[in-house]
Amino acid sequence: MNITNSNGTVTLHNGIQMPYFGLGVYKSKNGNEVYNAITAALKEGYRLIDTASYYNNEEGVGKAILDSNLPREELFVTTKVWNSDHGYEITLKAFDVSLKKLNLDYIDMYMIHWPMPDVYIETWKALEYLYKKGLVKAIGVCNCMPHHIESLIKECSIKPMVLQNEFHPRLVQQDVLDFCKDNNIHFQAWSPLMRGRILENETLVAIAKKYNKSTAQIIIRWDLQKEVCTIPKSVHAERISSNANVFNFQLTSEEVATIDNLNTNERTGAHPDHFIEHFAKKEKGIT
Repeated sequence: MNITNSNGTVTLHNGIQMPYFGLGVYKSKNGNEVYNAITAALKEGYRLIDTASYYNNEEGVGKAILDSNLPREELFVTTKVWNSDHGYEITLKAFDVSLKKLNLDYIDMYMIHWPMPDVYIETWKALEYLYKKGLVKAIGVCNCMPHHIESLIKECSIKPMVLQNEFHPRLVQQDVLDFCKDNNIHFQAWSPLMRGRILENETLVAIAKKYNKSTAQIIIRWDLQKEVCTIPKSVHAERISSNANVFNFQLTSEEVATIDNLNTNERTGAHPDHFIEHFAKKEKGIT
């Protein structure tokens, strides 16, 4: 991955160019909050916006994109099908709803948000249909382990182009990264900053001091040097700008390995094999 600037790209296995750096909008409130965040990001050179039906902000995302007056082909917009919308026909209907909310003619990447047991293969076939119809430029999965993807490869006709999983210095998952590389699937990080929980880590602070950077910038740079596409979330213009300021320095291979060694397999979200229990507890108010 040739890391040069905030709108550089990787080539997916179907030939589509996807920015390796973008803005995640999870928990960004629909309306002014998400609108202002995207407006600030686009002014900073961001060209990938990652949303989902579950985020309930697709309308705000679409309005910000429309008002930016940027050529549509310069932008890469991702959204996702939620757990309650799995199944072939239901997924197609969910896609139509997202497309209308975003006020777009097509989606750059449509993804399965979580691999619902027994139905995610059927859901994937709906994504394949949308891809073949030209309504989406690329299709991918989120929150999957290699065995989920192996099932798709075995049962379906199109291999996922992207896997988006939780990824940060406490959750490196080198085996999953290696699986993706071996299968020509690009890995993309959600929660790359561990929702702020690792920003005071002494090792990261020391590396940040050396480069006169923030710990967030060190982590984002580490992502990119590990060939991990990344979508840090912020609704603050100054942080959106700061997160993009990672292209004028390079970590040493020793520093990358040092950050790798911070891994503890700690998650802020659910494990892909146990997410149904996680969301059931969440609905009951159990943490």
